[in-house]
Amino acid sequence: MNRYDTTAAAVSHHPNQDMDPQPDPASDPSPQPQHRRPRGFAAAAAASMGAAAVGGGAKGRKEREKEKERTKLRERHRRAITSRVLAGLRQYGNFPLPARADMNDVLAALARESGWTVEPDGTTYRSSPPPSQMGVFPVRSVGSPLSAGSLKNCSMKASLDCQPSILRIEESLSPASLDSIVVAERDTKSEKYTSASPINSPECLGADQLMDDVGSRVHGADFTGTPYVPVYVMLAASVITNLCQLIDPEGVRQELRHLKSLHVDGVVVDCWWGIVEGWSPQKYEWSGYRELFTIIREFQLKLQVVVAFHEFGGSDSRDVLISLPQWVLEIGKENPDIFFTDREGRRNTECLSWGIDKERVLKGRTGIEVYFDFMRSFRSEFDDLFTEGLISAVEIGLGASGELKYPSFSERMGWRYPGIGEFQCYDKYSQQNLRKAAKLRGHSFWARGPDNAGQYNSRPHETGFFCERGDYDSYYGRFFLHWYAQSLIDHADNVLYLASLAFEDTRLVVKIPAVYWWYKTTSHAAELTAGYYNPTNQDGYAPVFEILKKHSVTMKFVWSGLQVPCQETDEALADPEGLSWQLLNSAWDRGLTVAGQNADPCYDRGGFMRIVEIAKPRNDPDHRHFLFFVHQQPSSFAQGTICLPELDYFVKSMHGEIAGELEL
Repeated sequence: MNRYDTTAAAVSHHPNQDMDPQPDPASDPSPQPQHRRPRGFAAAAAASMGAAAVGGGAKGRKEREKEKERTKLRERHRRAITSRVLAGLRQYGNFPLPARADMNDVLAALARESGWTVEPDGTTYRSSPPPSQMGVFPVRSVGSPLSAGSLKNCSMKASLDCQPSILRIEESLSPASLDSIVVAERDTKSEKYTSASPINSPECLGADQLMDDVGSRVHGADFTGTPYVPVYVMLAASVITNLCQLIDPEGVRQELRHLKSLHVDGVVVDCWWGIVEGWSPQKYEWSGYRELFTIIREFQLKLQVVVAFHEFGGSDSRDVLISLPQWVLEIGKENPDIFFTDREGRRNTECLSWGIDKERVLKGRTGIEVYFDFMRSFRSEFDDLFTEGLISAVEIGLGASGELKYPSFSERMGWRYPGIGEFQCYDKYSQQNLRKAAKLRGHSFWARGPDNAGQYNSRPHETGFFCERGDYDSYYGRFFLHWYAQSLIDHADNVLYLASLAFEDTRLVVKIPAVYWWYKTTSHAAELTAGYYNPTNQDGYAPVFEILKKHSVTMKFVWSGLQVPCQETDEALADPEGLSWQLLNSAWDRGLTVAGQNADPCYDRGGFMRIVEIAKPRNDPDHRHFLFFVHQQPSSFAQGTICLPELDYFVKSMHGEIAGELEL
């Protein structure tokens, strides 16, 4: 059995996947149940659909379709509420819920918090043997972890009444019916979930409300004694010209002088492949970087280097364009299949296709050989800086924007947020690999990309592949997505193996993207096109983290939870906090060291403090925290000091030196 067989089998029997067989009544003589107890919002849907069926005809079908859409919307709202409640319990309470928690996990955690014993089969009792009829027990309200363990704060009185919920769990209840208990509890208070929009209802406590509630309570925050998290600042990409010359040495010194006064630990510098090996194969020019690193050493700052194998430039690059090496672009004119390609045949020159990782199409070298030669040249050129410990880490660029992902969200191709993006596997080398995989699986006709996956700016429900119960979860869909994700994993494995040889004992870092839009849908469409097979029924980041663990790599998570408007989040069914908690807990559970970086500029203290809470969660019983954090902003600190006081406060908080009140 090959890896595609075993992977598909694992997915098809995943414990969280609803795979109940639907027998054909004509071929199955066994009696079929005529009724099935509906759950949650499905009860309302079943009743409404039954009423609509009486009308019959075209009008009846139209009403049924409308009711289906309303049912889907209610279900999405219910899932959004559940996701936000789980995020709040994990972040602000002492609830070690699993990444794919369901209502049973929540009830068990609440019961254990109240002193009860919950066995693996769900049997619950206090201290004596399980009684024949379970009694009544109080459950801590969701407000407790948010109010630092106190029920005296009644800021959430409107939704929770500041009273512990009372749940009666009877032995006759099946696990499948437990999620209806919450509805029954609220119905006793004459509060109906079937009202207009649960998410917009004042009774709904969302993740944004949770964050605002915590922000309003940070007035007594004291970070003294918390773990020391080093802070690095990203230098602008434009400090080095395309001819590898340092543009403004005195300006760099002024910048570093500001950072030194803020007690920043170090800086991060991009070393661009397109500059260093820009004109001829294996002709490396490092002079500009040597001058820059010498200035950094003058200020006794630590240095992290990014080996950047991607293109830089675009709408936010301020006329700065750093392309791939010119000799590579010349090869691409004759053989455009060295670049990632979408279904329409458009080439993306941001980075090289992973299909040529082992193809000798770059002047006699493969893709990974080119990367290895570049890394080996860098290690040899700056051996003195490695020896004296100035270079503390090397980040390996593994895809578009330096992140481990496909270039599926390219603005030059017309993509705009929150489009789902497109699969990037239509160059001839990737197609050859797909044909091999399909042949090994025994289904050669699967050697194709999906033809119903939409365009760059499509929404999941507009496509046949990503919609609810879409083809992404068919036998073919699971095969294709496993192959697509495995190509990403294999690329990381191959390059990191050679990076470990080139940099020996130096810490290696890999940047993981934050693809948080459409996270609340079942397919997670945007993550799928980026290369992460992370639908609701499996953890698509686990196999990636296993490779990072194999090579002792630090995972750097690009956090995008700062500037996402609430309305935009709802429209895209986005969940930045939910994604960040899945990623961080999945990585920490596998023993990975974790670092962070902000994707959006941060200008206010409240945003900085949210980063601190993510970097070293104070309620984590295992006291886990980031290894370091990289701060980036669009302009030089020397050009304006408006953010310096806030950054100073942020650095001291990350260092565990702040004692006093936050003024938010």
